[in-house]
Amino acid sequence: MRKPRALRPGDKIAVIAPASSFARDEFDAGVAELRRLGYEPVYDETVFARDAYVAGEPSLRAAAFRRAWADEEVAALIAVRGGYGSVHILPLLDAAEVRRAPKPFIGYSDNTSILSWLTTRCGVVSFHGPMLEGRLAHGESAYDRDTFTRVLSIDEPAGEITHPELEALMPGEASGTLVGGTLTQLLASFRTPFEFDPPGGHVLFIDEVAERPYRLDRMLTQLRLSGWLAKASALVFGELPRCDEPTESGVTARAVVTRVLAGFPGPVLFGLPSGHTTAPCLTLPFGVRARVVAGARPAVIIEEAAVTA
Repeated sequence: MRKPRALRPGDKIAVIAPASSFARDEFDAGVAELRRLGYEPVYDETVFARDAYVAGEPSLRAAAFRRAWADEEVAALIAVRGGYGSVHILPLLDAAEVRRAPKPFIGYSDNTSILSWLTTRCGVVSFHGPMLEGRLAHGESAYDRDTFTRVLSIDEPAGEITHPELEALMPGEASGTLVGGTLTQLLASFRTPFEFDPPGGHVLFIDEVAERPYRLDRMLTQLRLSGWLAKASALVFGELPRCDEPTESGVTARAVVTRVLAGFPGPVLFGLPSGHTTAPCLTLPFGVRARVVAGARPAVIIEEAAVTA
């Protein structure tokens, strides 16, 4: 895996919109938070483009991504928000260009398409972490500054990442390369040139939001029947907010995960708040070795530095 340089105070971070458009007040507040963290946010006017439900034509969004990646003064890229549309730009990106000069790309939700491509297709470490809208825009009540700093700014293993609500659904301990993202986007990549292609024995992190239990069941069942699940050594689920059944049946996302994954041979954790969460969003590095401990103190332990000095 190619690793980007650790972020330093004063570094320029390019703010891009690879997917949906956004609220300007959230954008401005997120930019202000990046400055408060000691970075210099940079962007061009194309970030404010609008085209129906996405932030401009695919060529415009892809060009902004490539300009930022190629700019030697830009240390990292961060997405404004998810929504939909990041998959549009994948055919317009250059894997060789990305590998030549690895940089952190930070995002989640629909931007799973880019995270997955960077990590499993380009061999570059990427970061499942807070975006501007809804996260940085709301300050440290909406994102976890500790993991953001440990993962992106320190060229040492980040160590234990956990949360008081994290629980072990299936006990055990296993290690592997940490990969994953929003389940909808991972499955949507099937049979495309950008298909999610994790290494054998990986640790799979699964995030999702607002999918009713039967839809979550359908996606997890597809994951199992496809054979992807058999390649994983451990599974770590996010909080899965708004995935419980809103009707009187009371079926929960947790119950669906437990039922569909019965018989999975490795450890399974549930409730790590990265991506879609009601808690401050943790930052996870994709593409580095991690160990899952599903016991009395469940945790994901990052065993390898995600950045270089």
